[in-house]
Amino acid sequence: MSAGKILVVDDDKNICELLRLYIEKEDFTVELAYDGRHALELFESFAPDLVLLDIMLPELDGWQVCREIRKHSKCPIIMLTAKGEVFDKVLGLELGADDYVVKPFETKEVIARIKAVLRRTGNHNDSEVKKVEYDKLSINLTNYELRVNGRQVDTPPKEMELIYHLASNPNRVFTRDQLLDEVWGFDYYGDSRTVDVHVKRLREKLEGVSDQWALKTVWGVGYKFEVKQE
Repeated sequence: MSAGKILVVDDDKNICELLRLYIEKEDFTVELAYDGRHALELFESFAPDLVLLDIMLPELDGWQVCREIRKHSKCPIIMLTAKGEVFDKVLGLELGADDYVVKPFETKEVIARIKAVLRRTGNHNDSEVKKVEYDKLSINLTNYELRVNGRQVDTPPKEMELIYHLASNPNRVFTRDQLLDEVWGFDYYGDSRTVDVHVKRLREKLEGVSDQWALKTVWGVGYKFEVKQE
């Protein structure tokens, strides 16, 4: 029985074959794409559980492929790149990537990241319903549905995961780095502005809905989902 389906996208065929060899040893089914357009075609036909996606690709680059996938799918994406600049990591986060591995990498590290992301995103054998509710607010991470005053509010995957994480730990203060690590899963250092961007968008949807709870900034520290104590 397959552990899941992995799509590997890289224009270096040697890297693709090496990754295929090691990933198949872990009982995953693997398909390979060497350019961005083929990657999107395979994504539709193969329906992978996770995508390993290089950034520097012919036809469409990794950023464009990531954008296209995120328009209609929450499938986990791990970016592969030789670039290590903070800007790339921030862009990857904001486009909806789930993790980031810098070349050259150890194949064991990539396997570990694949398993960690699949565990975190709950793509396999996770029958638990992930849902928290407060006054006029329902956050269902199982089907990625946010309801405010009974109405469904269109919310991108990472915003859903962020508000679920905060609301599941009421009154606990998280630093930006903690949120990057626990929600995005990046081994991440540097500019954490992407957390601020996501919180700002969530505030626009949640501000003033209830006096029983609020998404609060703890100045100089980070954020918390504050719940009024009875």
